[in-house]
Amino acid sequence: MQYVFCKLDTDWYLWSVRNPEATKEAILKRSGTLFNTKGYKATSISNITDATGLTKGAIYRHFINKQELEVETLMHLSLIMFNKLRERIKEQHTAGDKLRAVFRFFESYISNPPISGGCPLMNAAVESDDAHPTLRKGAVKILNTYRDSLLTILTNGIDHKQLKPGIDKEMYATLFFASLEGAIMMSKLSGNENDIKRTVSFLERQLEEIEI
Repeated sequence: MQYVFCKLDTDWYLWSVRNPEATKEAILKRSGTLFNTKGYKATSISNITDATGLTKGAIYRHFINKQELEVETLMHLSLIMFNKLRERIKEQHTAGDKLRAVFRFFESYISNPPISGGCPLMNAAVESDDAHPTLRKGAVKILNTYRDSLLTILTNGIDHKQLKPGIDKEMYATLFFASLEGAIMMSKLSGNENDIKRTVSFLERQLEEIEI
């Protein structure tokens, strides 16, 4: 979809009133690229106005402040990730294969990242600290969503007698996600896929031990 941004603030106001959702989506898209590649703290509102062609006033008509824009952008990027991952999971029929699809999705992140700049959760987590509580809260929400999704797959696998009963579901959900995120970080730093491939291989062996 093409977006045309008016240069005059008054003209922009009339345009944005007619197209508020499209305008907001366009801001989130451009902001997402900047935040995820340049960093949340390093990206200024001026950078965003330059990227979108909008004025600061136009940005703030859709977001109360930069913190709100950061959190909504993080959620926007994460939704893109969730949707792509959900498509992979839906193609599989057993809990084991669904988990393998998750492993493979993260494994492909280094060579074929679904979002420029790497994992949005990891990037936000690195920058979220006590001085950035709003972004931290958003990152925690996404972390819990990922972990809960893995927990649901594990629970359903047990219920459908595809995974062994009595396994520590919470432990495996944490182990799987923490291992994948950590391996992505290591592979990204080293500039190759060795660490993520080793990790996925290890997780697949762990998975085989709990399958029926």
